[in-house]
Amino acid sequence: MSKNNLVLKPNQIALAVASLLFYQMPAMATEILLPRIDVIGVGELAVAKQPGSVAIIEVEQLELLQPLSTQDALKSVPGIVIREEEGYGFIPNIGMRGLNPNRSQKLLVLEDGVPVAPGLFLANESYYSPRIERMQSIEVLKGAAGLRYGPTTIGGVINYKTKDPEDGIKLTTRVGSNGFRLLGLDAGGASPSGEAVAGLSVITSRGDGFRHNEFDLNDVVAKGGMQINDNQWISAKFSYYDNEVNTSYVGLRPNEYKNNPTKNPAPNDYFLTDRKSFDINHEWEIANGVKLNTLLYWSQLNRDYWRRDIASRTANGTTFVACTGVSNCMTGRNREFEMMGVDSRLFISHNSFGIKNETELGVRLHTDSLSNKTIRSKTDPDARSGALTGDETQKAEGIALYAQNRFELNDKVAVTPGLRVESYDQKRKNELTGVKGKANNIEVMPGLGATWQVVPEAQLFAGAYKGFSPAMVATAISGDGVDQQLDAERSTNYEIGVRGTLQRLTYEATVFHMDFDNQIVNQSLSGGINQANGGKTLNQGLELALGYEIGDGWSVDGNATYVPTAEFKNDSLGPDGNRLPYAPRLTSNMNLNYKLGSFRTSLGAYHVSRQYVDAANTRDENTIGTLGEISSYTTFNLNAYYDVDKHLSLFGTVRNLTDKKYIASRNPDGIFPGVERNVEVGASYKF
Repeated sequence: MSKNNLVLKPNQIALAVASLLFYQMPAMATEILLPRIDVIGVGELAVAKQPGSVAIIEVEQLELLQPLSTQDALKSVPGIVIREEEGYGFIPNIGMRGLNPNRSQKLLVLEDGVPVAPGLFLANESYYSPRIERMQSIEVLKGAAGLRYGPTTIGGVINYKTKDPEDGIKLTTRVGSNGFRLLGLDAGGASPSGEAVAGLSVITSRGDGFRHNEFDLNDVVAKGGMQINDNQWISAKFSYYDNEVNTSYVGLRPNEYKNNPTKNPAPNDYFLTDRKSFDINHEWEIANGVKLNTLLYWSQLNRDYWRRDIASRTANGTTFVACTGVSNCMTGRNREFEMMGVDSRLFISHNSFGIKNETELGVRLHTDSLSNKTIRSKTDPDARSGALTGDETQKAEGIALYAQNRFELNDKVAVTPGLRVESYDQKRKNELTGVKGKANNIEVMPGLGATWQVVPEAQLFAGAYKGFSPAMVATAISGDGVDQQLDAERSTNYEIGVRGTLQRLTYEATVFHMDFDNQIVNQSLSGGINQANGGKTLNQGLELALGYEIGDGWSVDGNATYVPTAEFKNDSLGPDGNRLPYAPRLTSNMNLNYKLGSFRTSLGAYHVSRQYVDAANTRDENTIGTLGEISSYTTFNLNAYYDVDKHLSLFGTVRNLTDKKYIASRNPDGIFPGVERNVEVGASYKF
C-alpha cells in the first residue's frame, strides 16, 4: 500500500495547529511542570536516593551526539548492549549486562512512565521505538529500585522523557547520506491566564536506507496540561506514528557481504508499523508530604510484516519461492495489539519511628489484547492481501501491587525495602479451529537497597532483588490449548557500587551479579507439555562511568562494561560453561569534548569485543552466514553543535568516521552489516 498521497497530511495539520498556537497564544509567563511518573527524577538528590546504578542522558548531550535513534543514544550508558538490525533503530534490540538484546525483551522500556512494548504479558518484543528527536532526556535505572516498575525488569528500566511544550515555533531540518532527510516542527504556547500549556511536535523523515532499505516515517505528538487548582495538575499526551521500512529478517550471505555489503537481500519485504497512544497524568498534593500520582494509558499498534517465502539459502544469496500461483510466495504476519491500564502511586513523607521516611504505595491494572493473522499469496511478490491461513487472538489481564519505604537512618545512611506482587491471567484462542487455553500466575518479588554517603565525594549503594520476565502467551499456552504450567523466568540480582564527584571528576562504578535459575527450555513432558522451567545462567561483571573536566574547554567522558561471566550453568539451554549469545566481554564508549562559547564538538569511540551468536559458541562461519563468531570492532563518530544566536542552531555529525566494515549481527537470518560511514548536517530555527 502506498502512502504517497497521504504523507503530507500530518504535516499540514501540524502546521495549521502550530500557526494557531503561535498567533493566538501568548508567551508563557512562568514554566508549568506537567505531571508524569519519572523513574529517577530531577536533580542530584533524586539520583542520591536511588539504591542502584543510575544514568541520565540530558538534552545537551543529545543535541551534541545527534544519535540515529533512542538505542543509538543508549550506547553512552554503561551496561547497555545494542544489536543493530536495519540501521536506524526502528526495530530496537537493547540488552543489559550481557542479556540477549533480541527485541529488548529482558528490560522494561517506558515513555513518560508508559510501557512502550505492545504487550507486557502477550509479547514483550519491541516492534516500535519512540523517535529520539522528540526526547528531552533518557533515564536508565538498574538495581533494586527497579521493583517500582514491572514486569520484565531483570535488566533494568529505561524511561524516555518527551519534551515539554515551549513557547513559540521551532523548525528543524536535517539532510544526510543515503538520501536521508528530516523535517521537524515544535510549537507551543500558554493560555492567557498562564495556567495551561499546549504543544505539538511533528517529524517527517525519509531515506534510502543503509542497504537500499528505504523508509518513510511520520510522527506526531500533541501534549498539554493545566493547573486545576492550588494542589492539582493534569496533563495529556496523544501520539501518532507510522513507518514503512523496506527491511527483512533475511540478511546477507557470506559472499554477498564480501562483494556487496550494502545490498538489500530481500527487496520485497516490508515492515509496516502504525501506532496511536493516549495517556493522562494527574497529580494531587493531598496534604503536606502526601502526593498522589495517577496515570491512565492506552495504545494500539498495528505491525504488518510482509516477507517473501524462502526456497533455499547458499553462500551466494537467498532464493525466494516464485510467485507462479503454485506455492505460497509472500506471507503477511500481521499483528494488532491493544494495551491499556491505570497506574496510581501514593507518596508519603513522614517521621515514623523517630526518623525520616519516604513511603511509596502503588497499584496498576493492565490489560493486553492481540489479533495475530497470517495471510499468504501465491501470485504477487508485493501482496498486501491473500488467503487467511492463521487467525489467533490472545488476551492478558494483570494487577500489580507495590510498596517500598525509604528509611533515613541518619543524614548519611538510608535503607529501602520493597515488595512487588504481579498477578496475571493469559488466554489464547485459535479463531480458525476454536481451540483455546488459558494460564495464570502470581509472582512475588522482594528487594532491599541501601545508600551510604561515606564522604561528600563518595556514596556507596547496594541492592538485592528478585527480577522476573513473564512467559509470553505463545510459550505459556501451546497451540493445542495446553497450559504449559510455566513460572515466569526469574533471576536473583545483586549489585554494589560507588558514585560521586571529586573536584573535576564525576564517576560511578558498579559490580553486578545476576543468577537465573528457571529460564524456559524445550523439554518434552507428559500431557502435551513441551516447555519447562529449568535453564540456569549466570551474568556478572563491572560497569564504570567517568567524566572529567580537563580545563580550557576540554573534557572527557566515557563508560565501560566488562562482563567476564555470561554463561550457561547446565545443558538445558546450552553447554555448561559456554558463553551466552550476544554477550560481549567488553563494551566501551569514550568521548573527547571541546567547548568554546556556543560551539561544542566531540570525537567519540565505540568498542564492542567479539561475540558468539549461538549457544554452541560456533567460531567458524557456516555456509549461509547465520553462525560464526562476530569479530570485535571499534567505530568513531565526530559531532559538532553551534548556537549561532538565540534563534538559530547548526549541527552535524560524521558516523563511523573511518568507514569500518564490520558485522553487527547474524540474527534473525544472515549477516547484518554495521552502518557504514555517513554524514548528516542540520539546522533549527526558533521564531
